[in-house]
Amino acid sequence: MLKSFKVMLVPNKRQRTRLFQFAGTARFAYNWALRKEIDAYEANEEFISNNDLRKEFTVLRNSAEYQWLKTISNNVPKQAIKDCVDAYLNFFKGLTERPRFKSKRRGDFSFYQDTDKIRITATHVKLEAIATSKKRNKQKLNWFRLTEVGRIPVGVKYKEPRITFDGLNWWLSVAVEFEPEKSELSDEVIGIDLGIKSLAVCSDGTTYPNINKTKTIRRLKKKQRRLQRSVSRKYIMNKKGERYSKTRNIIKSEKKLLRVHHRLANIRQNYRHQITSGLIKREPSVIVLEDLNVKGMMKNRHLAKAVQEQGFYEFRRQIEYKASWAGITVIIADRYYPSSKTCIACGHVKKNLRLSERIYHCEECGNEIDRDLQAAINLANYVPVR
Repeated sequence: MLKSFKVMLVPNKRQRTRLFQFAGTARFAYNWALRKEIDAYEANEEFISNNDLRKEFTVLRNSAEYQWLKTISNNVPKQAIKDCVDAYLNFFKGLTERPRFKSKRRGDFSFYQDTDKIRITATHVKLEAIATSKKRNKQKLNWFRLTEVGRIPVGVKYKEPRITFDGLNWWLSVAVEFEPEKSELSDEVIGIDLGIKSLAVCSDGTTYPNINKTKTIRRLKKKQRRLQRSVSRKYIMNKKGERYSKTRNIIKSEKKLLRVHHRLANIRQNYRHQITSGLIKREPSVIVLEDLNVKGMMKNRHLAKAVQEQGFYEFRRQIEYKASWAGITVIIADRYYPSSKTCIACGHVKKNLRLSERIYHCEECGNEIDRDLQAAINLANYVPVR
């Protein structure tokens, strides 16, 4: 089983320059390969294989016009071409959307590192060919400091090492093969109802509140709105004809705005990880979730923003992969299962239950219960139809 790790790098100025050069080379090779594939398709020619593209790129790399490619590790463009070919094939198989050209403006900064060349210690990582000189004092440029000590296992085989840039910082991500620890699970079955009022309500009555209603998040969202308006005003002030001029002050303001974006995303992601990890540590035998129609919920303009901020799919994804590590069974209830509308006392289904009715009143037996708690209990008692 694979487990991924992602740690932030701390490069100096020279290292940052080389990282951007590597990412730019990967973007160039990807776009070059995609253009070749599109031209061949439009000319009704055969699909160009990965090996043929690599051979043609080697000829291009050795030409006088593209001598700058030799300052970059050959593994970077080779993997970028392979990624392009895989994306193009997946598009024709109907698995993904049509691959687009990578844009420097959109921030497509990432590249691959060879699994045999990368070296990771508790505090540093050594990347391939960052230093252009083979002198010992220059080779220090290949070593990057990690922000988290001992976060990545040492002395193991790494898979798919990638270096990415998120607009502010550079990150290293790797996957490691590991054997999950087997633990004795209890007979507990946990039903989890996800919502907007509370992020999650469990069948035992445990409620995890909506973090977006806290003072910290509301303060950051207010700061975010002010920075967005400030950036918009600066763009209008520096407009020249029909084009907008991007000044240094605008770049500074956009970086401030990006820091707030990242801060909000990190707080929400950390909160989801805390909840999901806490549920897995209870070691239940089964966890039952509802198959929410998030795409349909997003069409409601009054709820779209709140639904987006909750991150229901991310919550489900974390539960599923963490449960697989612990050997816990995850059941996804049918999308049309009336978990909120079914009375837990008599089984009556209230078809006209409105969203504003937070307390469920049963018309048959008079039972009154919080609708979210009732949904969680019904999910715990859910038996999938075979």
